Amino acid sequence: MVLVNDPGDGNHSYGPLQHADWHGWTITDMVFPSFVWIVGVAITLSLGSRVAAGASKRELFTQVLRRAAIIYALGLFVYGFPHFNLATQRALGVLQRIAICYLVSSVIYLTTTWRAQIAWIVGLMASYWMLMTLAPVPGYGAGRLDVEGNFAHYIDRLVLGAHNYSETRTWDPEGIVSTLPSIATALLGVMAGHLLRWGRTLAERTTAMFFLGQLLLAAGLIADLWLPINKKLWTSSFTLFMAGIDFTLLAMFTCVVDLAGYRKAVKPLVIMGMNAIAIYMLSELTDISLNAIHLTGAAGEISLRRWIYLSWFAPLGSPENASLLYAIAYTLLMWVAAWVMYRKKWFIKV
Repeated sequence: MVLVNDPGDGNHSYGPLQHADWHGWTITDMVFPSFVWIVGVAITLSLGSRVAAGASKRELFTQVLRRAAIIYALGLFVYGFPHFNLATQRALGVLQRIAICYLVSSVIYLTTTWRAQIAWIVGLMASYWMLMTLAPVPGYGAGRLDVEGNFAHYIDRLVLGAHNYSETRTWDPEGIVSTLPSIATALLGVMAGHLLRWGRTLAERTTAMFFLGQLLLAAGLIADLWLPINKKLWTSSFTLFMAGIDFTLLAMFTCVVDLAGYRKAVKPLVIMGMNAIAIYMLSELTDISLNAIHLTGAAGEISLRRWIYLSWFAPLGSPENASLLYAIAYTLLMWVAAWVMYRKKWFIKV
C-alpha cells in the first residue's frame, strides 16, 4: 500500500502500480481487499481464542466497539490533516472502511455459527448485486455501472455531499453502498480463520484453503460476466475474485513458512506487519506533510516533496523509473521506521 500510494510522479507510474481505471483489476487493486480480508482472519483467531478462554460476550463487544471507534477516528484524522476543514472532511475512507468491516464482522462472528456467517456473505453480496442492477437512479435508470450513473455513486452524492473523496468530489471509492460487499470480504477472511482453527493436520487445512481459493477465483470470473470486477465499486465479483487470491496466497505462504520452515525469508514482511496501521499512518502523514511544506526558488513555489523528487530521483532515469525509485525509497524509509519499532519492541495496538 505504501509503494503504490507514494509514487514520485503519479502521472508516470507503471501500469501494475496503478488502480484499474474502472472495470478490471491490477496488482494494486489486490492490496486493500487483502487488508480487509486479513482483518477477518484475525477476528476468528483473536476473538475465537478469547471465547475459548471464557471471556464474556459483553467484554468482547466493548473491546470491539472501542477498537473500531479508534480506527475510524484515525481515518478521520488522516483525511483531515493538516487543515481539519470540517465542511469538507471526508467521512469515509480506507481506515474507516476497515473499522466498519471489523465492527460488523466481529458482531456477526460472536453471535452466529459458521453456517450463518456463510449466509451473511451470500446475503450481503446478493443484496449489493440487486441494488446495483435493479435500483433506479434518477436521470439514469437502473443497472448502470458507469462512473456517473451507478447506484452507489448516487447514494454517495445524496448522503455524503461535500464529505466525499476530494479527488472525485461526488462519490467515494470507499462509499456507503459498496461497504456491503466489503463486509462480505472480511467475513470471507473469517471463513479462512475457521479453516486455520479446524481440527485437522496443517497440510489438510492448507489443501482445503487452496482448493477453496480456486473455487472463489472461478466464481469471481463467472460473476464478472454479469457484474464486472471493479475495485472502485467493490462489486460482488471483485469480492469473490480477490478472496480467491487471498485464500490461495495464504495457503502458499503457509506451505512455505509453516510446512517447509522458511521463516527467515518472510521476516521483513513480519517486521512491517507488526505495526501495520502505525506504518500506514506514518506514511500518509509524512507524505501529506512533505506536500504541505513549500519552498520558493527561481522556478517559483514548489512543495518539498516535489523538490526531493525532481532533485534526487528525476535525473536517475526515465519518468517511470524515477517515479518507481522514489516509491521504493519511500517504502524502504517506512520499513526502517518499522524495523526501529520492532527492535525496540514498540508494537502499537488499538
